Amino acid sequence: MTETPTVGVALVGCGTVGSAVARGLLSDRDLLRGRSGLDLELRHLVDKDFSRARQIGVDKAICRKTLDEALGDADTQIVVELVGGDTFAKQCVEHSLRAGKSVVTANKALLAKHGAELFALARANGVCIAFEGSCLGGVPVIGSLLNGLIANNVEALVGIVNGTCNYILTNMSRHGADYRAVLREAQQTGLAEMDPTLDVSGGDSAHKLAILAALAFGRRVDLETITVEGIESLQVEDIRFGDELGYVVKLLAIASRQGEAISLRVHPAFIRRDHPLARVDGPFNAVCIYGHVVGHTMTYGRGAGGPATASAVVADIVDVALGNAQRRFEHLGVWPDLCEPAKVVPNDDIRSRYYLHVTCADSPDVLAQIAHVLGAHDIGIASVLQHEPLTPGSQAVPLVITTYEAAEGNLTGALKEIDALPVTKRRTFFIRIVDEHPEPQF
Repeated sequence: MTETPTVGVALVGCGTVGSAVARGLLSDRDLLRGRSGLDLELRHLVDKDFSRARQIGVDKAICRKTLDEALGDADTQIVVELVGGDTFAKQCVEHSLRAGKSVVTANKALLAKHGAELFALARANGVCIAFEGSCLGGVPVIGSLLNGLIANNVEALVGIVNGTCNYILTNMSRHGADYRAVLREAQQTGLAEMDPTLDVSGGDSAHKLAILAALAFGRRVDLETITVEGIESLQVEDIRFGDELGYVVKLLAIASRQGEAISLRVHPAFIRRDHPLARVDGPFNAVCIYGHVVGHTMTYGRGAGGPATASAVVADIVDVALGNAQRRFEHLGVWPDLCEPAKVVPNDDIRSRYYLHVTCADSPDVLAQIAHVLGAHDIGIASVLQHEPLTPGSQAVPLVITTYEAAEGNLTGALKEIDALPVTKRRTFFIRIVDEHPEPQF
């Protein structure tokens, strides 16, 4: 009987995800051996604190304070980086690649900021980087782009890629609670960080979009070219008005082809209740990808957390160990270090429909004045909704308008004029309306 080949693994970081990966490599070793035909041996665990490692039964003989011993071990072929951030993690990845070790990482910030540089370094040293866990945890969207959808030109990618924001928006919608109350609840239950800025500002989603858009369109995406807006300014009344109009609010990450350029943006958006993403609730994530051959596809699942992300990381370890990741890395032409920079659509040229919430005087000619301004900027009105004042006794009323598709530059100019009207009582709030991308015509 042929002896099962052994592949050595060094794990850097034993936090929430790292401990789940270590547990999987140890407890599921026989399962992975039977499925892959390889014996995946955890030979080194590098961290400052080994309390979690002890809890899951890691042998103290393989616990290290530095990466040096792992890099000098000829029987260790793969380094798994799970420390997060882009300082020490970058050094760890660079040292590993230079030592001829392939790297598995779930570090979205590292790849979004330094991906092209690190991929080039891997290529120069004859190794590869695998990163399925970096974007949607256990949802295999990167594998879909690199494998299952390789026959397609991707026309658009639209996703809910941050579970914290989706949980907050779901609960604001269901319970009518304001943003800060739901955020506190999410922090108390562990679904939001104590400092949630990266999540709620849209920054985390932008990191993920930079990675996914680069693979989907075969272009190098600079993080700074992505338009990013968060959910902090959303008000319960706008979510309620949107619901009356048949819409659900989601924080969307969008990359779509417009001629030779790509639109790249992260922002809250209204989508219709029958849109596939409208039913993605709580901490779940999903991405819709529209290919010129396959049409509409959607991947869905848990986008964060130790077990979900560990599932993707262990799958990457197997993929690297089998040599599949290396062959893709050598042959596919979609990697950022091989691609031209993306030509990005300027914000003013992005076309969308819009929801406008104008707070205005309760007088007969208000709508006529606003309609005149919108018309002058080539923006057509699709619907109008007016309620009594939100505050009893107030002379200001909420006027909700939805528009037909228009260029964002036109909207920006129109809102400046609307807000300067004497009848307008406060700055107009707007949310983009995103319709489902059309299916290809076969």
